[in-house]
Amino acid sequence: MLKHLCVVLFLTLATYGHAQQLPTTKSEAHKTAKDSIKKTEFLKHIGNGYLPFNYFNLDLRYLIKFNQYEGLRSGLGGITNDRFSDTYRLDGYLVYGFKDKAFKYKIGGGFRVNEATDTWIHLAYVDDLQETGSSKFLTDKRFFTFFEPRLLNIDLFHRHITKSVSIQHKLSNHLLTETQFAVSKIDPTYNYTYVLDNNSYTFFDLTTAKMSLQWSPFSTYSLIKDNIKETKDGYPKFTLQLTQGFKSIFGSDFNFSKLDFRTIQQFKYKNGSTTNVTLVAGVVGGDAPITHLYHAYPNNITKETILQRFSVAGLNSFETMYFNEFFSDKFSTLQLKHAFKPFNISNRFKPQLVLISRYAIGDMNSISRHQDIQFGTLNKLYSESGFEINKLVFGFGLSFAYRYGGYHLPKLEDNIAFKFTFNISL
Repeated sequence: MLKHLCVVLFLTLATYGHAQQLPTTKSEAHKTAKDSIKKTEFLKHIGNGYLPFNYFNLDLRYLIKFNQYEGLRSGLGGITNDRFSDTYRLDGYLVYGFKDKAFKYKIGGGFRVNEATDTWIHLAYVDDLQETGSSKFLTDKRFFTFFEPRLLNIDLFHRHITKSVSIQHKLSNHLLTETQFAVSKIDPTYNYTYVLDNNSYTFFDLTTAKMSLQWSPFSTYSLIKDNIKETKDGYPKFTLQLTQGFKSIFGSDFNFSKLDFRTIQQFKYKNGSTTNVTLVAGVVGGDAPITHLYHAYPNNITKETILQRFSVAGLNSFETMYFNEFFSDKFSTLQLKHAFKPFNISNRFKPQLVLISRYAIGDMNSISRHQDIQFGTLNKLYSESGFEINKLVFGFGLSFAYRYGGYHLPKLEDNIAFKFTFNISL
């Protein structure tokens, strides 16, 4: 995937990044200005993970991925753009996993109800995998990287067939909302049984309603070409999401409530260094299977030696926490990152030192309901600290983390994570 995207980027820069001759006439100046705008828009699309065409933007997320369950995952996807329609849109993807030998896909479409409030109604049908214990906010902005580090090592997925209708609405420039009603069939790809009221469930149906709010009170917005654009990314930011599961509605098996919260703060200093603080918390009440609980973002492979566990460090994951080691129905994590000003060794070599500390705590009620799977709880404080040296060569760097505190392991090397990092931006 990295090689493919680097080729795309190289061709883009080769085509658009060559030196321009100074315009000698007004028409040439106008043409140069238009070309510059097109170049900027093109790079913006690439940076957001799209390769634009006339009426359709190809989604680069679906070209090539890899994980432990599917192996190589490859396919095509995309969404229609404003040239197709500024009122209607279609989106979807089709991918194939070469290890599990199965297709996954999405078919979706939406229409805009109100332009001033950017209100859209969207319908979707999805047949795909989702990582067990993961929790995503509906209102999160699209975030694209050349590859997703944690994805390489994940092996615990559940398959879901989900039909949903959602409403995206902007209450104000600072407050975005999205509401979703969904009906899902869940089938874990691993051995798992959820026991409730003398019934055993190895697969189950869920009907859920979600409401997500994203508040950015300190961001600044301006009117640019008849559109409101964010001109200053202000902090702190707050995101809140409520999920309600309804038993017996459209055949749903369980009734539960889930509340997720996240706040992000960033401090920038005059010397060019920055500090980022991320607090995430969640709680689930009622009868929820492990698929809809929390795993606290682990990113360590269960292997004997440090070198065997050498892989790619994530962006916001616990590097010393082993996959499937902990699950919780209530948890909280705190992540602190301090990035020093890049070392100006040369024009092309500017490595950056980042100091990192991460903490997690949680617990679980009714552990005995979750059978055929082994895991621990986070009722003691989980702690790890370390550092990264980023952008050593071609965006690659190194990461070191050490596990200590309540979950320190008896064998010293089992507490150490040594990995490489990858950071690149357009």
